[in-house]
Amino acid sequence: MNLCAICRHGVTRPGTVTVTLERRASIVIFREVPARICGNCGETYHDADITKELLRQAEQAVSEGVEVNVRRFHRLA
Repeated sequence: MNLCAICRHGVTRPGTVTVTLERRASIVIFREVPARICGNCGETYHDADITKELLRQAEQAVSEGVEVNVRRFHRLA
């Protein structure tokens, strides 16, 4: 059982969320990102490998010059 670090009342459970990242003039929106979600306050938590991959994909999009990009999150195999 993982208690939420924010509200300290809710229990986190596996699920998926939408994550929006903004850098300079680029906005990258990732859908279906694996997370643990607090059932009480809705706070989300991502494993380190998920965060690393989100940032890598977002940086790639920024370097390609995208302004707005919506994509389904996928892990590299």
